[in-house]
Amino acid sequence: MKMQILSEQEVLRREKRQQLMDLGVDPYPAEKFDVNVSAAHIHKNFDRRPNDYGTVSIAGRIMSVRAMGKAAFVELQDASGRIQVYVNRDEICPGEDKTLYNTVFKKLLDRGDFIGITGFVFKTEVGETTVHAKTLKVLSKALKPLPAVKVTKDEDGNETMHDAFSDPELRYRQRYVDLVVNKEVKETFVKRTKIINAMRNFFNDHGHLEVDTPVLQSIPGGAAASPFITHHNALDTPLYLRIANELYLKRLIVGGFDGVYEFSRNFRNEGMDRTHNPEFTAVEIYVAYKDYNWMMEFTEQCLEHVAMAANGTTDAKVGDNEISFKAPYRRVTMAEAIMEHTGKDINGKSVEELRVFCDELGIEHDETMGKGKLIDEIFGEKCEGNYIQPTFITDYPVEMSPLCKRHRDNPELTERFELMVNGKEVANAYSELNDPVDQRERFEEQMKLMEAGDDEAMFIDQDFLRALEYGMPPTSGLGIGIDRLVMMLTDNASIQEVLFFPQMRPEKWPVASSEQEWAAIGVEKDLINVMHKLGFYMISDLADKAVGKLMNDFIGMKKKLKLKQIPNPSKDTVQGWIDKSAEANS
Repeated sequence: MKMQILSEQEVLRREKRQQLMDLGVDPYPAEKFDVNVSAAHIHKNFDRRPNDYGTVSIAGRIMSVRAMGKAAFVELQDASGRIQVYVNRDEICPGEDKTLYNTVFKKLLDRGDFIGITGFVFKTEVGETTVHAKTLKVLSKALKPLPAVKVTKDEDGNETMHDAFSDPELRYRQRYVDLVVNKEVKETFVKRTKIINAMRNFFNDHGHLEVDTPVLQSIPGGAAASPFITHHNALDTPLYLRIANELYLKRLIVGGFDGVYEFSRNFRNEGMDRTHNPEFTAVEIYVAYKDYNWMMEFTEQCLEHVAMAANGTTDAKVGDNEISFKAPYRRVTMAEAIMEHTGKDINGKSVEELRVFCDELGIEHDETMGKGKLIDEIFGEKCEGNYIQPTFITDYPVEMSPLCKRHRDNPELTERFELMVNGKEVANAYSELNDPVDQRERFEEQMKLMEAGDDEAMFIDQDFLRALEYGMPPTSGLGIGIDRLVMMLTDNASIQEVLFFPQMRPEKWPVASSEQEWAAIGVEKDLINVMHKLGFYMISDLADKAVGKLMNDFIGMKKKLKLKQIPNPSKDTVQGWIDKSAEANS
């Protein structure tokens, strides 16, 4: 078994944990601690109702301590924010035994530890709202130190942050730390929940039903994307993580529901960048007896409502752009958009002509791409980024939309729109294809594309076709990418900022030889930390070291760590470490 590599602070905190236990103080008590108020609630209401805070019980993390002999001020952080706590030795230790204050509080508690306080609220001489502690209880000992982020204010109240916990790699891997020390991060995720709740309430208020559909699917359908594949042992069959929930929701419309929606986790085995994560959240809604024109109005009303719920205004700052989610939104056809930004007329053009357009526009393409994919590439490369204010791009060519009803006025087009905001797609909607014969032909065209090498072409879902054959009423469907919408309404440029735990490469954990392995080459337990401080974690690290330098470095580090009780090793002892390390590696 390999050793855990500990920093000096981590070693010290483990020693304090043991000292608490030796004193009979459980660093992780099991019994509940009754909390009756939050920091934010006190700050908001104390001045108006001071008599309500004569007895309070509050808990949270210690974020800082200013000790002044027999008293101290603690900055306590709970889920709602921070508040000052005044701790007086003789009040939390009313008897002769002052151990709780002198030893437990002053010597064995650290920044990041959880404590529970009961007492009353008052104002200090400088007007700081403060909890006066009457009792103090240890609730949890933190064994790793929090980053020491500090905020200072100048005379004008402007804040400056020092030693910020800002490295994206660390923040995304250790989101739990990020949430503790970076207040604005927590605010982003609170707002994310407000956005989802506002959308859910909007759908419910319009009489639509929230449902659940399968994540594991025998056929991945509802979108053009590469799926993740797994295997079900009992059935001995491959299964796919869903790329969309569209086909299952349409089955429910066939089954007699007039309006259904689902917030779903979807999975696509594709690239990762600032706007794509392989696991993401979307909402899809399907409403019977409606078309895409109705859905455009429904969408802009919904997003206006959501923006107000999230920010208290329909305006949002996204990077350098000011965006208005106030309805109505501009409407532009796909052909008009491409003509406007490239000068190319795609109407009625063949695959060969579209490939020529791509060549002329400098857009990469290959032989696997059909008309739909080529048009999609032209729009994505040359048009999409120009639509900053919410804009509905409508009437897509039929080759781009295998699940969409043909346009009532032009059979080469479909009744589809995508909502573009800040140069990115946020929503996608159709007048849904409910002709089972037409749908089967579209699926067969997709299979031809798959056979030609398009790994994002759709599978044929025979059960979905069977469902359509029982009859599906005219229906409109909408999908909204929740993560992208949250990015825009919280002014975040990266999808990783709005996901609690974004996908990352597996972390490489440092490895250290066990105590037994160190003992086998003659390095006893008390000396291992010295080795770690010198950068030697594995016994193999010593194999090629010069004996004189290793001995001098070891003695110097031992002195630095103030380990006077440990005798200095002889040159023969150090040579033995090196020789046995080499033998162990051979």
